[in-house]
Order: sequence, then structure tokens, then C-alpha cells
Amino acid sequence: MANVFPCRWIIKVTYTAHATAIVDEGAQIGDGTRIWHWVHICGGAKIGERCSFGQNVFVGNDVVIGNNVKVQNNVSVYDAVHLDDDVFCGPSMVFTNVYNPRSAITRKNEYRKTHVCRGATLGANCTIVCGVTIGEYAFVGAGAVINKDVKPYALMVGVPAKQIGWIGQHGEKLDLPKNGNGEARCLATGKRYVLTDETVSCIELNYLEI
Repeated sequence: MANVFPCRWIIKVTYTAHATAIVDEGAQIGDGTRIWHWVHICGGAKIGERCSFGQNVFVGNDVVIGNNVKVQNNVSVYDAVHLDDDVFCGPSMVFTNVYNPRSAITRKNEYRKTHVCRGATLGANCTIVCGVTIGEYAFVGAGAVINKDVKPYALMVGVPAKQIGWIGQHGEKLDLPKNGNGEARCLATGKRYVLTDETVSCIELNYLEI
């Protein structure tokens, strides 16, 4: 039996989309973005350059997505979600936008904004309860449930999620205490991370400068 949806791509001026994808009129999509099978992008979405949307992804109207964002299979990015540059959304992870939903009650005017900052990773099957900010380069482990703000560079696991340490931009756990003060070096990149008053900052030190 012939394939009803042949594997072909529709090449736009700035992005490519599979023939099965639906991109509503008005959607803003940047150069080099790739849209895979069965994706639906609503007309109000604003999407940056070099993004990737895996199979069966949905992107709502009131959504802003930066550059080089990767959204893996079976993820729905609902209204009121903002993803900064270089964010990674793992397979089947979940966003929400209403805190106390009821089928019989309309709460579209009660959406709570979710902001995922630059470089953060949201692991497979994790859930992000609406109204939180996830700091830059934070790492949410697979299956975790985030119900409060996450600090930059924090490593979060569990249900509900708890911080178990700190993680660098390269994705390697840092040898830093959970609280207090300290310094650590990423062996992969040479960058130095400083923990002060429960906040981590990165100093981009190259080995040649040591």
C-alpha cells in the first residue's frame, strides 16, 4: 500500500517543514529552522533561527522561542511559555499554563507565564508547573516536576524537584557545595564557576590564560 504522506519537505524562504506539518499563517519562523513530521505551529508564534521541532510537537499562539532551541518529539509548548536561546526540551516533557484547571471553568485569562532562560535543559518526561522561571543553564532531570523557580546552573531531580548540585554550561556536574561559597573549574572548557551567596556565576577562563 502506498504511503499516503510521502517523505518530502516543503522548503520555505527561510525554513524547512515536512509535508505533514501545519504552519498557520502569521507564524514568524527564523532562518534554518527545521519542522518535522506532524508538527503544528500556530499563527501567533514567534520562533528564532536554527531551531528544531521534532515529531508531533505543538506550538501555541502566545509563545516566544529564541535561537537554536531544540524541542524533541511529543512536546506541546502552550500559550504563555517563553524559551530563550539554546534551550533543550527533552522528549515528551510537559508545560502547563493554568495552575488549577477545571473542565467546566474557563480560565484562559488566568494563564501563568513560564520563562525558561538561556541554555537550560528540560529532561525527558519532566513537568514544568506554570508560573515559574528556570534560570540559565539549569538542568532539570528526566521525570522531575518543577513547581517553583529554579536558580541558574542548578541541577534538579525528583518529584517535586529538589536541587542536588550545580551544573556547568557544558553539561558537566560542578564540584561545588549546594550552599555557601566555592569555586570549580570545568575540565572540558576551562571555564571557572564561582558560588557566592547561593548563586553561581561563570567566568569564561581559557586554559591559555592560566
